[in-house]
Amino acid sequence: MSFEHAFDVDVRRKLGDATVGATFTADGGLTVLHGSSGAGKSSGLAMVAGLLRPDSGHVRVLGETLFDAAAGIDVPAYRRRLGLVFQDGRLFPHMTVRANLLYGWKLADLADRWIEPAVVIEFLGIEALLDRRPRTLSGGEAQRVAIGRALLSGARALLLDEPLTALDPARREEILRVIERLRDELKLPMLYVTHDREEAARLATQTITVERI
Repeated sequence: MSFEHAFDVDVRRKLGDATVGATFTADGGLTVLHGSSGAGKSSGLAMVAGLLRPDSGHVRVLGETLFDAAAGIDVPAYRRRLGLVFQDGRLFPHMTVRANLLYGWKLADLADRWIEPAVVIEFLGIEALLDRRPRTLSGGEAQRVAIGRALLSGARALLLDEPLTALDPARREEILRVIERLRDELKLPMLYVTHDREEAARLATQTITVERI
């Protein structure tokens, strides 16, 4: 399939007394959604993910329309093939690391599996963690597992919502390097929410400022 942009987003949603939204296109790489606290960065990401329905606009990823208010298109979140990584990892606490990684892999259609579990485990350096439970992991370890689970779900793009916020400086640097490798080696399109200017400057191939409307 040919497409002009990795992301083509134009969404609006009224939340309380304010309207939040984002309008941008991105050709690939890592696109940072930057802005002050409360500007609507995470809401914009949630609209792309399908977790929050926009009042108007459209979302297109790699040429596929995932949402179009005028056309009545709204692909469910679980069918959008977008890997989500949050601040806290959100791993299943009752499952081992191995089971967390394979959860998305087992649900993904065969045609959507583009990377093998063994490759992800080696890429992220998490082989020693496979039999452990999430409660025994450090913040950095949990985020690496969360990224691995997202990759194995057949994701064609990653959406990361302030994934470094809860990490200490050493773990933060560890995950920064993982994200740089995702950007430079796997060349996976990413949308990345942060309020940290240094983080944005280091990672971004493009920066979009999100403001309340």
